[in-house]
Amino acid sequence: MSAKVAIVTGAASGIGLAIAQALAAEGHQVVLADINQEAGAREAQKLRGLFVQTDLSKRADCKRLVQAALDKYGRVDILVSNAGIQHVSPVEEFPEDKWDFMIALMLTAPFLLTRYCWPSMKQNGWGRIIHINSVHGLIASPFKSAYISAKHGVSGLTKTTALEGGPFGITVNSICPAYVRTPLVDGQIADQAKVHNLSPEQVIETIMLKNAAVKRLIEPSEIGDLVLYLCADKAACFTGSMLTMDCGWTAT
Repeated sequence: MSAKVAIVTGAASGIGLAIAQALAAEGHQVVLADINQEAGAREAQKLRGLFVQTDLSKRADCKRLVQAALDKYGRVDILVSNAGIQHVSPVEEFPEDKWDFMIALMLTAPFLLTRYCWPSMKQNGWGRIIHINSVHGLIASPFKSAYISAKHGVSGLTKTTALEGGPFGITVNSICPAYVRTPLVDGQIADQAKVHNLSPEQVIETIMLKNAAVKRLIEPSEIGDLVLYLCADKAACFTGSMLTMDCGWTAT
C-alpha cells in the first residue's frame, strides 16, 4: 500500500500512540490529535508527524483537526478514532455533566470526524475508518453506563457508515478489545477497586480477566498491528465489522 495520510485521536499515549507508531513505521504520514499538548507534540516530533491539540468534546475542534490535516497534506485517507475516558459509578450517582462529556468525546466526535473526513476519502475513492471500540460495544457490565452507551453507539455508527461507504471504496470497522495495558486501564483498576472494595490485584483477577479464556491484558502494539491490517488493500472486504480482540471474553 502506498503512503497515506492518517489521523489518530488520543495519540499522545497508550493505544493511540501505539497505532500512530505502527502507521508511521509503515511510511504513512500521521496527524496526532490529543488534549495533552506536551506529550502530543513530543511524540509527533519523534514520528515526523503533525500534532494538533484537540478537545474532541468540542465540535469546532473536531472540524479544526480535519482541516489542519487537509491544509497540511491535501487529503485524509485513514481515520482512527481512539480517544476515550472511563468513569465508574452506579447510575443513580453518575454525574450528568460527566455523561454529556463522555458521549460527546466517544460518540459524537467519531461521527463528526467521519463526516469531515468523508469528502476527501470519497473524492479519492479510498478510505479507511477504524473506531477503537471495546468489548463493551458488544456487551454490558455494571457501573459504566456512559462508556457502554457510547461504545454501543459507535457499533451502530460503524455499521451504518460501512453501508454508505462501500460504493466509494471507504471501509469502516470497529476493533473491540478487552482490557489493554494502558494508563486508562490503570485508572479503571483504581476506580473498580474503590467501587467493589477490592485490591488492585483482585480487580484484575476477579473482574477484568474473569471472563477471558486467555488470562492476560492486551498490549497496545497488538491493536496497532490490527489497524495496519485493516488499512491494507488486502483487507478491503472487511467493513461493518466488530472485530473482537477480547481474549475469548465474548465466546461464552
